[in-house]
Amino acid sequence: MNGLILTLNAGSSSLKFALYEPGNPPLQLAEGQVENLGGEARLTVKPDGGQKHSTQISANTHAAALEAILTPQTGFLPAGTAIAGVGHRIVHGGADFAEPRVLDAATINVLEQLSPLAPLHQPHNLAAVAAAQRVFPNAVQIGCFDTAFHRGHSFEEETFALPRRYFDAGVRRYGFHGLSYDFIAAELARTAPEIAKGKVIIAHLGNGASMCALKEGKSVASTMGLSALDGLAMGTRSGQIDPGVLLYMLQHEGLDAGQLSYLLYKESGLLGLSGLSHDMRTLEASDTLESRQAISYFIHRIRRETGALAAVLGGLDALVFTGGIGENSRLVRAGVCEGMGWLGIACSPDRNQANTKDIGTGAVRIMVIATDEESVIAKAVSKVLG
Repeated sequence: MNGLILTLNAGSSSLKFALYEPGNPPLQLAEGQVENLGGEARLTVKPDGGQKHSTQISANTHAAALEAILTPQTGFLPAGTAIAGVGHRIVHGGADFAEPRVLDAATINVLEQLSPLAPLHQPHNLAAVAAAQRVFPNAVQIGCFDTAFHRGHSFEEETFALPRRYFDAGVRRYGFHGLSYDFIAAELARTAPEIAKGKVIIAHLGNGASMCALKEGKSVASTMGLSALDGLAMGTRSGQIDPGVLLYMLQHEGLDAGQLSYLLYKESGLLGLSGLSHDMRTLEASDTLESRQAISYFIHRIRRETGALAAVLGGLDALVFTGGIGENSRLVRAGVCEGMGWLGIACSPDRNQANTKDIGTGAVRIMVIATDEESVIAKAVSKVLG
């Protein structure tokens, strides 16, 4: 099939996009993103061979954002360009979707049923699919699932200690950020094959944050569970929490399910702890006690999960930082590595400050690798197109 590949990565208030020429690997031609959908939305585009440019747009929905992206003025998609396939990041694929899948009506219906498990992402992922179907009715629509990379975990890693009927009904740990972990695993295999064959922990740290343990390039454990709420504290999400706290809120504070969901997804994490912002850059620039405590808690949870994942792996050969915070926050990386010499983790202050790829000085290799979820999506679509 002739034509190019468009990738769409829809968040709750954003839409990342990229254009590729099919191949092995696909060749990126252009990229960009729309931020702050529903507010003062801003479109940033870097066309093929051109300079990055930004403009404010009027867009309240992902469909409106897609229309804005495709206007000739942006230079993103030249007039007459044919799109053969559109690849979508879908956060939750449940227990059954372990590979990219053509998004037909039956598949989309199954994915809609998973929306309560990823309310910040799944509805917006599927809204982008619907918009792309309208704009490109002849293109193949491919779903790539953040949960797929973690399929194959052991029973002990997947289950909760609940009556067995819940596990059989799909109430289990799925893990997320799989497209990012897939990219990092492939990048390690390409650039550091001796490390890729060993025991690796990847810390995907951003507004959404999780960690994954890899053995010989395969996921064996993740800090996230049934939903994208578990594990590390995040921008606005609580991370791991005692279920008794939730019972207290329901029984003694009178919260209903909707209010509890809003609190856990929108008012907690770095925002809740700091009372200031969900953005690590803002917190690092602040001198308030609450901001410092929020950062300290974020780092503490990463250190705690590093020890737990190393125990699952039975040792550690490398720790990889990725995601917006992992790739850019010197403070967080230094805090995670501090006092971890007992595990072989030690960080060079100079190399960490310089943001070099290798920042470790101990037995465990410490790396900073920029992730690229869009290239993973493009590769999957290119494979389907043949």
